[in-house]
Amino acid sequence: MPALTPEQVVGVVGAGTMGGGVAQIAAAVGHPVRLFDLQNNAPESAISRIDTALARLVDKGRIGEAQRIALTARIRPCDSVAQLSECALVIEAVAEELAVKRAVFSDLEQVTSPDAILASNTSSLSITAIAAELKRPERLVGMHFFNPVPLMDLVEVVTGLRTDQGVADTVAATAAAWGKHPVRACSTPGFIVNRVARPFYAEALRAIQEQATDVATLDAIMRDCGGFRMGPLQLTDLIGQDVNFAVTRAVFDSFYQDPRFTPSLVQQELVLGGLLGRKSGRGFYDYSEQVDPIEPRTAAPAAPPKQITVVGDPGAFQAVLNPLADNAMEIQHRDGHGQFLEIDARVRLAVTDGRSATQRTADEPGLPWVVMDLALDMDATPRIAIAAADQASDADTAPVIGLFQSLDKAVSVIDDLPGMIVMRTVCMLANEGADAVNQGVCSAEAVDLAMQKGVNYPRGPLAWAQSIGLGSVVQVLDNLARTYGEDRYRVSPLLRRAVAAGGNLL
Repeated sequence: MPALTPEQVVGVVGAGTMGGGVAQIAAAVGHPVRLFDLQNNAPESAISRIDTALARLVDKGRIGEAQRIALTARIRPCDSVAQLSECALVIEAVAEELAVKRAVFSDLEQVTSPDAILASNTSSLSITAIAAELKRPERLVGMHFFNPVPLMDLVEVVTGLRTDQGVADTVAATAAAWGKHPVRACSTPGFIVNRVARPFYAEALRAIQEQATDVATLDAIMRDCGGFRMGPLQLTDLIGQDVNFAVTRAVFDSFYQDPRFTPSLVQQELVLGGLLGRKSGRGFYDYSEQVDPIEPRTAAPAAPPKQITVVGDPGAFQAVLNPLADNAMEIQHRDGHGQFLEIDARVRLAVTDGRSATQRTADEPGLPWVVMDLALDMDATPRIAIAAADQASDADTAPVIGLFQSLDKAVSVIDDLPGMIVMRTVCMLANEGADAVNQGVCSAEAVDLAMQKGVNYPRGPLAWAQSIGLGSVVQVLDNLARTYGEDRYRVSPLLRRAVAAGGNLL
């Protein structure tokens, strides 16, 4: 189905941040826009905010003054729903309450033409439920934008049980014509992004609850090693602890208390205490002007090892070994099972497999283990995170620290958390993405596109899982499940099936 033409009128109900953003991008491609809100003067205020934002773009030379004037002029405020009667598409962006949205669409259905498309910007409510009381439920579709709308590329196009496929096709084509990347999803709790993203927050919150490290170090590891733009704890402070907690609770309840989505007691305590993040002045971080930023914990300088023995395939360590070839360090190779290094005949070093270093030392007697976290790019990462077995002394761990410091990398030593931080998070993100595909929510390609365009992940979780090795991802999850004895870490049937078939998810 073709996209709407620029001559067709677009209506927006709700003149808040999201509604104003939708009105702006629709007007930017030439649509006449009708903006309505139940609050008096809200549309006029939204148009004024849009004009101010456009004026800043003019000052920066990104658009011309004539373009600003024309764009703003295309957005007309409305003081009644009846003034939306000529709209070919009406997008609702009001409060996330089912009764409120149903009332809005009931009113819209009475004034718009039978072939008008009605779209909800809901981020969590069922499209099927919103449409249930409409006379023409097939005309309702989800069109979930991300904040800030003018800057974020993703739109989730969500179909309810009765949504007409042609309606969804038109909305997807229209989103693309507006410069967005549409992804298709069925109406299930959280759709794609809010569902698949839960482990990004949940595993960080669990690591803090288990005292694996401090807040600043965890965020630094996720940024520096994982390549994420923001650490999960600083991001929840930005979103608002109350908002993030509410979304998690909603997804948890919608999935009938599935342990995979269990809310965090740590986050609940912040919310109960009014420590909501930036908007309250304090959350995980203190935003007072007189408080200096917290620096991540970084290991003190240590001497590099004198001897490294590469056991088996060097695998991920090849990027570590290459720059060492020209110095005086003795590097030996020995056949063996696995991929690990022996450092000065004191410790064994490997990328985490989901077990703690202490458990791995107990399982495989001999030299104690030091495990390291996953890095998006082992060669380029500015930081390495490691954890030592309880059986290892500080003297055993020192040459491992010195090894990475000799490569100009900061080293953060955390407590012996099973699966570390980046690895367990990425594996859980991939697992949730695979489960969404397995349950028919969306395609594998949609998962990766949604997480990259909707929340700026450095790599799609399914593509990331394939680069790690699907078998390794399953091993990490199985080891976490054995350690915790929780259904939280159960492996998606699709992921296990892909491993058994020796195939890929993409």
